Amino acid sequence: MKQPMGVILAGGQATRMGGGDKGLLALGGQTLLARVIDRLAPQVAALALNANGDPARFSGYGLPVLADSVEGFAGPLAGVLAGLDWAAAQGADSIVTAAADTPFFPCDLVPRLIEAGEGMAHPLVLAATPDPDRGQVRHPTFGLWPVALRDDLRAALQDGLRKVVVWTDRHAGREAVFAVAGVDPFFNVNTPDDLTRAEALA
Repeated sequence: MKQPMGVILAGGQATRMGGGDKGLLALGGQTLLARVIDRLAPQVAALALNANGDPARFSGYGLPVLADSVEGFAGPLAGVLAGLDWAAAQGADSIVTAAADTPFFPCDLVPRLIEAGEGMAHPLVLAATPDPDRGQVRHPTFGLWPVALRDDLRAALQDGLRKVVVWTDRHAGREAVFAVAGVDPFFNVNTPDDLTRAEALA
């Protein structure tokens, strides 16, 4: 399998933070986005950012900025599709996505996702963590996505599908389970209180 391309998902509206780009919030002297770039870039062949609106606000990061091709803030799957279309144009087989507001995700995210997808014709894998009540929690913005399924995803989005796990289950998606040692590695910053907590963790 070729090394995947990386796509950072930053297309949300951040309503619980009062709007704006959560990835541009400061955390320990860096933006959240800079921390995500530092973790994901060494694991992928190339990196792009999925975001809507004026791309100039991200010019300092030197990344291609991919807007959703599906209108109306269709959620993470729209960002995945934008990333898959970009990767297809580069001749890549797959992408790995990470959220721009999740600064502590594992530094072995990509190899673990690839390992979980071994043997699949079109590897489709979401990151997951164990949960004492629910057994396992999937993290739909962290996944390995095959370029071969991009037209199927486009059709699903055009039909109104928005839930990530509904689409991944449809294609027998798998999970790569990451241990939680005190702090959930997929802890994300949704509220001002979350940012305070992240500052303590950083």
